[in-house]
Amino acid sequence: MTETAVALVTGAAKRIGAVIARTLHQSGYRVIIHYGQSTDEANALASALNSERANSAVTLQADLCDMNDVARLAREAQQQWGQVDVLVNNASAFFPTPLGEITDLQWQALVGSNVQGPLFLSQALTPALRERQGNIINLVDMHIHRPLLAHSIYCLAKSALASLTRSLATELAPAVRVNGVGPGAILWPEREMTDTERDALLSSIPLQRLGTPEDIAQAISFLLNAPYITGQILYVDGGRSVHTHATA
Repeated sequence: MTETAVALVTGAAKRIGAVIARTLHQSGYRVIIHYGQSTDEANALASALNSERANSAVTLQADLCDMNDVARLAREAQQQWGQVDVLVNNASAFFPTPLGEITDLQWQALVGSNVQGPLFLSQALTPALRERQGNIINLVDMHIHRPLLAHSIYCLAKSALASLTRSLATELAPAVRVNGVGPGAILWPEREMTDTERDALLSSIPLQRLGTPEDIAQAISFLLNAPYITGQILYVDGGRSVHTHATA
């Protein structure tokens, strides 16, 4: 990795995405902070990173469910510094879709952000990534192996993203490496949870604690610096995906 390497991180304005962007920036990358609606958070992050190192962070807005926006995002990302070395497909809609209540709009939001956007963004950036011998990292989910109750579309979309990771790794080799990271319980959900729900969640994790966004960012850094790994999904879940008593 050189001083001038450029990483595009989708959904990078806050939470896990922001930590990924910060971590890559600390490693010397210039970062393109993609956001959907979180304008203030994205601009604040870019300002903070640029105060540490001038001309090292920019923001780009796009709706990943909109094919025209995805094409524009890819085009504008390449125009920023003339290259893209790393694409991290982190952005993700996440909400329940109980069977019997599923709507077209829910399908479009979940499939659009979790698999359609990553696919077409990867396709649009393939020439740039090939030129730089680059990397794609897809954020999957440990729930593709343990379906989350009433989240059938989300689990379907993340399963498709895992499959896409393996397919692209084969198709883009040897020029571009493609891997995935499968987070477990990293942050408490944004919805309210009872103490009983929190206890049940922790009891399903062999390491008996939540992970941190830094755990995810470190896994991504590892994969970016592991030149003989492609087509793999690294689960960062405290052992939850293999725990026989794991619950939702």
